[in-house]
Amino acid sequence: MSSSAEAARRELQPSFAGTLIAPDDPGYSEARIVYNAMIDRRPALIARPRNTGDVSRAVGFAAGHDLPLAVRGGGHSGPGFGVVDDAMIVDLSLLKSIVVDADARTAVVGGGCTWGEVDAATHEHGLATVSGIVSTTGVGGLTLGGGHGYLTRKHGLTIDNLLAAEMVLANGEVVTASADENPDLFWAIRGGGGNFGIVTSFVFRLHPVGIVTGGVVLWPFEFTAEVMRWYREFLPHAPRELNGWLGLHTVPPGPPFPTELHLREVAFSTWCHAGPPEEAEKALAPVRELGPPLLYGVQEMPYPALQRAFDDFYCPGLQWYWRHDFVRELPDEAIERHVEFGKRRPTLHSTMHLYPVDGAVHDTGPTDTPFRHRDALWSQVIVGVDPDPSKVDELRSFAVEYWEALHPYAAGGSYVNMSMEEGSERVRLSYGENYERLSRIKSQVDPDNLFRANQNIPPAG
Repeated sequence: MSSSAEAARRELQPSFAGTLIAPDDPGYSEARIVYNAMIDRRPALIARPRNTGDVSRAVGFAAGHDLPLAVRGGGHSGPGFGVVDDAMIVDLSLLKSIVVDADARTAVVGGGCTWGEVDAATHEHGLATVSGIVSTTGVGGLTLGGGHGYLTRKHGLTIDNLLAAEMVLANGEVVTASADENPDLFWAIRGGGGNFGIVTSFVFRLHPVGIVTGGVVLWPFEFTAEVMRWYREFLPHAPRELNGWLGLHTVPPGPPFPTELHLREVAFSTWCHAGPPEEAEKALAPVRELGPPLLYGVQEMPYPALQRAFDDFYCPGLQWYWRHDFVRELPDEAIERHVEFGKRRPTLHSTMHLYPVDGAVHDTGPTDTPFRHRDALWSQVIVGVDPDPSKVDELRSFAVEYWEALHPYAAGGSYVNMSMEEGSERVRLSYGENYERLSRIKSQVDPDNLFRANQNIPPAG
């Protein structure tokens, strides 16, 4: 047992209601695994708190022993920030409480929940909030970086629906961050990532969302340029209830796709209309008529079903390498690059996605939250993905080369939730004019930069 683990058994365990896992304990190998299988790290200690007090005690222990600290929610961080060599990991996976107030249209969500768990709880009341597109994603990581998904054009980013958060600061203090309490801290956590403390619970605004009209539409890959030109004109003028993201893909060899489409290269889009079916039919008519498509898989379904649609295909255990940019326009020259690199995708899972970040996102100003990209139209992510570890270099090269070819057409800066470890200047560019304020707030709540296993913003001074 390491010296850190021995000290934790003596000093932390007697008052700790959760679980401590050391390198020689059963379950350690499984506990250190994160979503991106490219990440293989060995922490000194994994602490799974059962309540906010446990989180505070764990933070105090790490600070008191000068032990590097990392925080794990859903474990979906691309760079694997949820696990660090020789560090103490605060694994929030036992903080699973979800309390829905259907009358107030709010949900109080534990910091260890996944979005699938939240969707299931809120759907019972015909409600939902904004999240991503893979339901195994952790609530904490997605929220603190911004959060965009199927409801974004109608209801904004996840942070635009965050009402309050309970947090543990670097000194172990438990505080509430909201518009009325610690408003500067509340501003900072709405896009500033995990730099400011550990969020043990979130309060979200909910919206009436039950049955949606959604699903996948596929076109032949050789139709990609026409689809992208149509998409850039159509979507920004579509009703806000309609969200559709565009990508380049290989059809998976299994259901729900028909056998004749298996392994076919395609341009695809995934749609969600969060309104009455009769309005959905009208809004989606141009989508159905384009092509015609190889497959028009749009139908009425429960919102959580759409949220789970990609869970099996993008399951844990895959190697991931991401590159991201925000995009204000999609000129013909950029479309040519997409077609060029779309043909060079190295594996079945490797892809490019364009997610809309217009509509309600534009109702908030660029300095109202740290998420400054309020004038972008799309969030563009390029990923090399495969289960085979021997392909890591190939996946990285593909993503970087594709990104470099498209970067001249980007708006500048990146989405911290879809960035790898790309250097401090890239982080600064991502926050732009909001960076200095974030750094000042960081100096107030974490002057020693205890929370640095993230897209880090060092404290000012």
